[in-house]
Amino acid sequence: MADAKVIPFDDDRSRARRRPARTDDAASVRALPAQAQAPAQPSGDDPETETGTEPGADPGERGGWERKLASGLAFLRRRVTGDYEVDEFGYDEDLTDQVLMSLLRPVYEKYFRVEVKGVENIPAKGGALVVANHSGTLPLDGLMMQVAVHDHHPADRHLRLLAADLVFMMPVVNELARKAGHTLACAEDAERLLRAGEIVGVMPEGFKGIGKPFAERYKLQRFGRGGFVSTALRAGVPIVPCSVVGAEEIYPMLGNARTLARLLGLPYFPLTPTFPWLGPMGALPLPTKWTIEFGEPIHTDGYPLEAAEDPMLMFNLTDQVREQIQHTLYKLLVQRRSVFF
Repeated sequence: MADAKVIPFDDDRSRARRRPARTDDAASVRALPAQAQAPAQPSGDDPETETGTEPGADPGERGGWERKLASGLAFLRRRVTGDYEVDEFGYDEDLTDQVLMSLLRPVYEKYFRVEVKGVENIPAKGGALVVANHSGTLPLDGLMMQVAVHDHHPADRHLRLLAADLVFMMPVVNELARKAGHTLACAEDAERLLRAGEIVGVMPEGFKGIGKPFAERYKLQRFGRGGFVSTALRAGVPIVPCSVVGAEEIYPMLGNARTLARLLGLPYFPLTPTFPWLGPMGALPLPTKWTIEFGEPIHTDGYPLEAAEDPMLMFNLTDQVREQIQHTLYKLLVQRRSVFF
């Protein structure tokens, strides 16, 4: 079996839309819609003979399934032959597009029914730092943001999230996070991604955001020391504030079993109306209605290089980003008709 090709991170080729070659497979997939919809030669008045399908069958639906089957078989062949690429962070774009996004998309579209606003504020090319609020007890908001950018951005951008150390200490989750393009929340990795023209997502509230009590929902916690602003200034990329409404209610955190959390090595152990009282069923999130809004970008390329070392400037920009996110959260909450609709 051939090995997967590892692409150096500073390779001159564009990584924003890198795709593996799909010669025969792509041609066969492209040919399927025409084959599925091309009418057979008419023969008498028999409807089956005239359409080439069974009575009542939808040719478009059949063609869709054929395309999905051909795409799946082509994906399996690439995995077996090693005809796919990963970067030095472990990002596997082919696996992300074909498998991980396909698994997350039903949750995004059918369960949380996410509405996206302002995604065009993310630049079509070049790096950008997306800064968002964090909530929900489990970090599902980051995954929904990733789907929002992947599926709705006009330039088909990908979001690379900066995750906490705990994510990369968990088996299976560690590997999946790397494959999906995420990396440790450190300034060095973030700056390298931004300089390479990637869209990087960060949630400065960290565990304080997702682990806060339900009574403090939609009240932003501290944004740390503004390290994300310093990173954006050094890379010369815009900061895009992002506000997520709906995630706070998926696991209403009524309490925190701190002793149990320390024993398990977790930042908190949530107590919700359903967990742990209902066992595994209690871990099912409530089907709330989500809205994700990307705000107007804050440009940093006009600042001098030494601005990244100016603590007052970092404080002001951090406060500006935080206030913009908080204001948008309040606006979206006023516009929301219901938590679930």
